[in-house]
Amino acid sequence: MGKTKNILFIMCDQLRYDYLSCAGHPRLETPNIDALAAKGVRFTRAYCQAPVCGGSRMSFYTGRYAFTHGAVWNGVPLSVDELTIGDYLRPLGHRVALVGKTHMVADRGGMERLKIDRNSIEGVLVAECGFEPYERDDGLWGTAEIAPENLAYNNWMREQGYDGPNPWHDFANSAEGPDGEILSGWHLRNSRYPARVKEEHSETAYMTGRAMQFIEECGDGPWTMHLSYIKPHWPYIAPAPYHDMFGGNDILPANRHPKELETDHPVYRTYHRREDCRAFSRDEVRETVIPAYMGLIKQIDDHLGRLFAFMEENGRMDDTMIVFTSDHGDYLGDHWLGEKELFHEESIRLPFIIYDPDPASDATRGTVDDRFIESIDLVPTFIEVAGGTVPEHVVEGKSLLPILHGEQPGDWRDYVICESEFASRIDLGALGMAAREARAIMIRTGKWKYIHHLKFRPELYDLEDDPNEFTDLGADPAYEEIRSRMRETLTENFLARNFRTTVGEEPLARRAHAVYHPPEKRRVYIGVW
Repeated sequence: MGKTKNILFIMCDQLRYDYLSCAGHPRLETPNIDALAAKGVRFTRAYCQAPVCGGSRMSFYTGRYAFTHGAVWNGVPLSVDELTIGDYLRPLGHRVALVGKTHMVADRGGMERLKIDRNSIEGVLVAECGFEPYERDDGLWGTAEIAPENLAYNNWMREQGYDGPNPWHDFANSAEGPDGEILSGWHLRNSRYPARVKEEHSETAYMTGRAMQFIEECGDGPWTMHLSYIKPHWPYIAPAPYHDMFGGNDILPANRHPKELETDHPVYRTYHRREDCRAFSRDEVRETVIPAYMGLIKQIDDHLGRLFAFMEENGRMDDTMIVFTSDHGDYLGDHWLGEKELFHEESIRLPFIIYDPDPASDATRGTVDDRFIESIDLVPTFIEVAGGTVPEHVVEGKSLLPILHGEQPGDWRDYVICESEFASRIDLGALGMAAREARAIMIRTGKWKYIHHLKFRPELYDLEDDPNEFTDLGADPAYEEIRSRMRETLTENFLARNFRTTVGEEPLARRAHAVYHPPEKRRVYIGVW
């Protein structure tokens, strides 16, 4: 192993922290991900900063909390003012590219105001979250009737013989009925069937191949690639042989309690009425969908084995840092919920593995670390790996290099933050609230999880006595002191954020010094007799 030169940033979509064998899943074997953990550090308490694709990813890419960068939800553009991984690493000599999904929405209003041509090199980078779009594919492409225009994967599929207006839907994400009819993967009942696509032509196989092409094209680098798999995010449908590798006996029991359905909290009462939550509350749905979800994870692990073998053969395992994580989790019926969006561990906790080939990390290989990690920690880590200096007045995360190198930072955090603006997924009319009021912020310590809702009463969970998060203490008068203390910590966190991004600490410190140690000659005299 040698000095780290390249960065491979792997992200799965909607992969729960507990659906890996190295994380303790009793029936799902992920030997290639496990082997990566055995060569690196597996962080057991890593958390996203927003429990939804877009908001979480923008925090990953900027190194800033969701309410700080503002792109808190899917479809909310990231401001042109926000710097991302590419903006930091490209000046350090890295080619920074994307293969897969980002959920990025361009700030077209900002680009027009600054007269940035969308078709220019600068315009492409701003619109693609700072990444060179080697292969941009967000993986949600409608139906046969609603087909995307000029999707690279669809064009490639047609070259392989998959004809039709939308091969992504008709083959990669649909099954086939007994009479040749298309059984859409959008319908959960079809998750038990194999997708119509050959495994080697599926999205996971294709994206892995594209990643290998990029690595080969880069030669000796340096490069940073974000390999962002679309799966195991819905549609929950897997190609053979992964569609039936697992069955009902392989799934974990649902983490839920009947009293959760009796909650008086308006947010949960509204969520429990939603179609996806009602569906995943049924055992039939869980027993149909979760085996497919597990199969999609198994397929990703197999293709990561293919990718890692390719890197080994080409000498890239000796000079490439590899990060493996997810943007958020998936309820899968736990707490009587579907999707993500709220703040239980199943939704916000991440798988998080870092392999660093640098000899400085030899002492931590194969270790498990239970410190609190936030997704925003990757940007400062990458900057330091590339030889840069972290702009601490902009980036809000902490570099993980000291931990990887076996150091013990004395000022490490004792809580994590997650934020959500869920207006587009809640019945605003029934709740009598404006979209801007559908906001909540969570703080989790070792013992407590506190969720502050802008419109409604807070939630509070004692994670030591109630690790399953069944008992909400948010309205219990006996815990007001705890809630007050957690609110105070949230306020301190918010006030300490990097809202002033155009100038760092040093100029302000220099000005302050001059006030109390004024030079004999100065441009401005304030309060002088």
